[in-house]
Amino acid sequence: MDWTPAFAGALEEVKMAEITAAAVKELRERTGAGMMDCKKALAETNGDMEAAIDWLRAKGLSAAAKKAGRTAAEGLVGVAVEGTRGAVAEVNSETDFVAKNEQFQDFVRNVAALALNADGDVEALKSAAYPGGGTVEEKLTENIATIGENQSLRRTAVVSVGQGAVVSYVHNAVTPGLGKIGVLVALESAAGADALQALGKQLAMHIAAANPLALDGEGLDPALIERERGIAMEKARESGKPANIVEKMVEGGLAKFRKDNALLSQLFVMDNKTPVAEVVAAAAREAGSPITLAKFVRFQIGEGIEKQESDFAAEVAAAAGTKPEPVA
Repeated sequence: MDWTPAFAGALEEVKMAEITAAAVKELRERTGAGMMDCKKALAETNGDMEAAIDWLRAKGLSAAAKKAGRTAAEGLVGVAVEGTRGAVAEVNSETDFVAKNEQFQDFVRNVAALALNADGDVEALKSAAYPGGGTVEEKLTENIATIGENQSLRRTAVVSVGQGAVVSYVHNAVTPGLGKIGVLVALESAAGADALQALGKQLAMHIAAANPLALDGEGLDPALIERERGIAMEKARESGKPANIVEKMVEGGLAKFRKDNALLSQLFVMDNKTPVAEVVAAAAREAGSPITLAKFVRFQIGEGIEKQESDFAAEVAAAAGTKPEPVA
């Protein structure tokens, strides 16, 4: 029996155990790399601090960590559909230029495909085996080092149906399946594939444009409803009307908010007069089979991320050691 692998593994554990917390802390402070990467670097270099720094730089881990503080609010959303299951993933970058990079596009495309088996769990997706070797997270770190910008795998989601279709749509696509807005629509039905694909595509385009917050009014976030109630109450009180009228005004405002932000009650963008629920019902009648709009997901690149505004002229001037001329 060959004991070499077991011996090597045991030796690696001993080397890792010998690394002190103080050394790991110092290396982290000097490079900004992750704790486990620092520990491994010290183990690989027998505790030599300078050699460990060089090891991290050679692996691209130090450079990646230094970029990690930058705001990544651009990038791409990728979608993938396989049978009655669909996945969407958002991968961010610092600038829109990276979205045109073929290496970055290939990464997002692969991540979206791998997301089909991650059940919406970002950490599981990061740990998934990446085509060609390593994990998704390791490939992301490599990309940061080689492309030269901070990047992050921000979120992912999966939708599926027992019978029917999951239809995808990408708005502002830079290449098939990759763009600025990605939408998945789940339709439960025994209707034909052609009918479901046609309806799903139209619904997905509506969702991309109208940005509904929930499938129906009951699905809206209660905290959001309470916030809207407070706003409506403040507005109604300013009218100077009696309390009973104010209450009716508030409830009327909330009813409108629910209607405008729930997908099924929104007016279909194709004609701006028919509620989406009626569009689905009409399609079901035409197909001769019930159709249920079961779920949808909409990812827009960078939504919710506070972008850092920069003065490009000031940055260039600072790099040159001069002050920019004031604008007249």
